[in-house]
Amino acid sequence: MNLAIAPLTDFTDWLRSNGLEIVLLVLGAAILSRFVVYSRNSIVERIDKNFQHSDALVRSEAQKHRRVLAMVISWVVLILIYVLVAIQVLQLLGFEVVGLVAPATVIGAAVGFGAQKIVQDILAGFFIITERQYGFGDAVSITLAGNILAEGTVEDVTLRVTRVRSNEGEVIVIPNGQIVKSTNLSKDWARAVVDVPVPTSADITQVNEILHDVGAKAFADKRLRPLLLDEPSVMGIESLEVDKINIRMVARTLPGKQFQVSRELRVRVAAALRREGHSSAAAAVTVGKSKEMPVGGSEE
Repeated sequence: MNLAIAPLTDFTDWLRSNGLEIVLLVLGAAILSRFVVYSRNSIVERIDKNFQHSDALVRSEAQKHRRVLAMVISWVVLILIYVLVAIQVLQLLGFEVVGLVAPATVIGAAVGFGAQKIVQDILAGFFIITERQYGFGDAVSITLAGNILAEGTVEDVTLRVTRVRSNEGEVIVIPNGQIVKSTNLSKDWARAVVDVPVPTSADITQVNEILHDVGAKAFADKRLRPLLLDEPSVMGIESLEVDKINIRMVARTLPGKQFQVSRELRVRVAAALRREGHSSAAAAVTVGKSKEMPVGGSEE
């Protein structure tokens, strides 16, 4: 009878000591994790509200960087909480953590060889974040290994992956270690480029005057002026072909607004050329280098 009671008593004592401590550790980890997630969401929400309630038309680089840092730091803190609590629980369950060091080293080395890409992704993500290559809301064009191109708007940046939403609404998950080149199309400022092809028989001086007039009126427009950093300028003849001459017009804009500005400038240029009798040139006005995207800018 005493033999049956002894194990039960030992188990009850264990529940009152180590068992209770394990429960408290798990509950504490859960509460702390909730607090970290709540703090992260509060910071992100505050950053978004500050942007929405401000007069700024685009997010500042500091806001983008703070948002990414909040996500990454919370992710790292959560991992530390889970790892430390797991070690404490193992010790309370009677496992000698020190004795597991040697086997863990061997397993870690084996896993390390198979997880080289994960380590590469994390290191690449670290440099992306610390160098501020791009952040939340940036329009990017990312070249991956194999010359694969991913374009869209950044929705999330972690140490391991970058999530980009394409123009068609698809979410592209990109391992950071696979990125060969990243082009940030919405950093600091952008340039709208409009190429105007005109026949070789056209009066180039007159066309230049028309484009200068379009640029001046666009800069004076109350609706378009907030998007422009300076008055659109005419660069002159960009290229000369057998049957046409390309005249380039450029404008510095807020980051991510160059496509909106270039569309507006093309409409104005086409209308002005048509009024002056250059119908063929008006019909052929095209964007120079840029491919249409929701937002855009400069290269990292």
